[in-house]
Parts: sequence; structure tokens; C-alpha cells
Amino acid sequence: MTRTAPPVTDLPPTRRVVLGLQHSIAMFGATVLVPILVGLSPSVALFGAGVATLLFHLLTRGQVPIFLGSSFAFIAPTALVVKEMGPAAAAGGLIAAGLMYVLFSGLVKLFGTERLLRVFPPVVTGPVIIVIGLGLSSVAVNQAKSNWWLALVTLLAAIVASIYGRGLFRMIPILVGVVTGYLAALLTGQVDAEALADIAAAPLLGLPDFHGPALDWRAVAIIAPVAVVTFIEHVGDVVVNGRVVGKNFLEKPGLSRTLFADGVANMSSAVMGGPAATTYAENTGVLALTRVYDPRVIQIGAVFAVLFGCSPKLAAVLKSLPQGVLGGVSILLFGMIASVGIRTLAEARIDFAHSRNLIIVSLILVLGLGGASFPLSVAGTKLELHGMALAALVGIVANLLLPRQRQEVEGAPQGQDVAV
Repeated sequence: MTRTAPPVTDLPPTRRVVLGLQHSIAMFGATVLVPILVGLSPSVALFGAGVATLLFHLLTRGQVPIFLGSSFAFIAPTALVVKEMGPAAAAGGLIAAGLMYVLFSGLVKLFGTERLLRVFPPVVTGPVIIVIGLGLSSVAVNQAKSNWWLALVTLLAAIVASIYGRGLFRMIPILVGVVTGYLAALLTGQVDAEALADIAAAPLLGLPDFHGPALDWRAVAIIAPVAVVTFIEHVGDVVVNGRVVGKNFLEKPGLSRTLFADGVANMSSAVMGGPAATTYAENTGVLALTRVYDPRVIQIGAVFAVLFGCSPKLAAVLKSLPQGVLGGVSILLFGMIASVGIRTLAEARIDFAHSRNLIIVSLILVLGLGGASFPLSVAGTKLELHGMALAALVGIVANLLLPRQRQEVEGAPQGQDVAV
């Protein structure tokens, strides 16, 4: 564990409320962007994120100060299912992904943390994360093409906030970019008049537009495999959160418990019609900034997220965002996802002098980005494994089957992966 600054304790209730609101603002921008991109309700996403966070804290006995919000890893498969099969089928697929978390939790409990993590080394997870980001790049460019100047204004505002911002503004560059782009669109008449009328007519308070799930094995086959990647994301977020707080959450409450809680929380969001919920690094950054590690502050932030979800007027504002604004923030977000994959390979010191590592990474990148697909049949239902899911599966199998290599250069690292 890294040495951390002394935590701030004994806060008055009013201060906890303000800090809780800050956490809800930190997760707001990314959490509402995901449902807008995939065609789901932002209000349901906010409401579901709040409920998911509260459930996570309940199941982990309030020991881990983590906030759960919309997952970017599920954007591509969820958007595809919503478009071709409907939101209910997407909800069913996301519930299946949550069940995979529960399965991983049982495997961790059975085999131990270290043994299971060997199946997902950085040489596999790094390029898979790259595939997730670059696979979405065409979506960002197509949105930006609808209005390039608006996309550039949004993108520049987010970059300036991220680099030159201070305090909380540096933690929410996406929200700053969206607000700046939207104001620019309003001033130049780029927001649809009908959308503005809907904002004026929408009530300030009201329940979100919930909808139930439906079981479609095609949706399950497309969405559920993403849990293989988000499993690694979960482990990384829990480790980093523990380093900030100064505790080892992989031991107490334990990885199996946090995985189980994340799976149940994900299903709670999906069953209401929201996107997948996942542990948020944005809020871990807020913890590091404020040095307030009290889980009760996160729980207050979750209550604020639920309240935000109960505002139809806010939902109407989010639905009126021009495509150019969405394209501007998406360029930054999707590129950052790919950059995280590159950083994963760099920090793990993967030795590309060994052909084994080159082969694994090459297979994942080409199959994940080249449009490869593999047809299969489950219980008489024709399915298709493609994109990130196919790339991740091939990478895992290749890593398990390809033999470890001897040192090719004296004094060089071994061909096997170096643990982070």
C-alpha cells in the first residue's frame, strides 16, 4: 500500500451533504452520457446509479467508499441490441452480465484471487481495452461530422478544464465540455425548437420512464461477455480505491464480496431499464482530492443521484443535446479508453521482443477491430460472436495455450507477463 495523507474525519452533517453532492456531480457527466449514446433514458440511468451504489454499500457492509455509474465498456453491444432488438432485450443482456459477476465472485471464492487473475493478464486486457475505445471511434466521428465547429468547441472546453482546471472543475471535464457546447448551441440556434418546447413543458419532478427486461439469447450472447473485461476493470478500481484510502479491500471485505455486490448492483440498474453500472474512478479521484474517505459521504451522493433521476425537466434537457456536442466529448472519451489500454501494456512492461506477446496482441486487435465474426448455435438459436467479445475470448485462449518462451536476449524480461 502506498502512504496516504491523513484522512479528514469528524465532519459535521452539513459538510457531508455538500461533499456528497460533489460526488454526484463528479459522476454525473459520464453517467448520463452513456444512456444518451446507446438510446436509453438518462433519468433511469441516474436513478439506477444511485440505487446500485446504495446496494453495493449495503452488500459490502459500508466498508468500501466506491460510487457506481454507467459503464462505457458496454456502450457498443448495448447500442447494437437497443437498435436491433429493443431496450427490453438490452436489459435482459445486462442482467446476464450481472449474473456473470456473481459467477466470477463464486470462482474467486473457490480458487482464490491470485489464481483467477492469471487468466486475465495485462497482455490480454490491455489490447481488449484498446479495442473497446477504437471500436467506438467511428461513432464519435459520425456524431461530430453533423456539426464540426460545435464538436470542437465542446472538445476544447473539456481539454481546457482537464489541464488548466482547478479543484472540482478538473475532475469533471466532460460535464464542463457538455455545458459549454450546449450553451454555444443555444446561442447559435443549434438546439431544435421542438426540443426546447419539450423542456418548457416537462415537470420539474416525476418518476423516470422505467421499463422491464426481456430474455433474448441473442442479446445475452452480445452483451454478457463484456463482463469478462469489466471484471478486470472492477479489480483495478477496487485496488486503486484501496490505495487512496490506505486499505486492502481485496482482503477485507474481499474481492468475492465486492464482485458479488457489483453484480447485484448492475442487475438492479438493468431491471429498471438503465445501463450497466460499474465502479467509478472519477469518484476515487474525488476521494484523493478531498481526503474524506467516509462511505457515508458516497451514500449521500447516491441519494442525490436518485433525486436527479426524478426530474423529467432535466431528462428533457439531456435529450435535446445536439449530436455535435455528443461527438466532441465522445472523441475525448473513446480515445481515453484506448489510451488506458496502451497504459496497461506499458505499466505491465510487456516485452514485445517475444513473439508470444506479439501474437496475442495481434489476434485481439485484428479480430476486434477488423469486423470478424464467428457464428454459433445455442439451444437452437443462431448467435454471432464478434467484436470485443470475440477478441477477448481469442486472447484468453491464446494466452492459456501458447507456451511461455525462454529469454531471447540475455538479461531481458521473460516472455511471460509482469504483474502490475
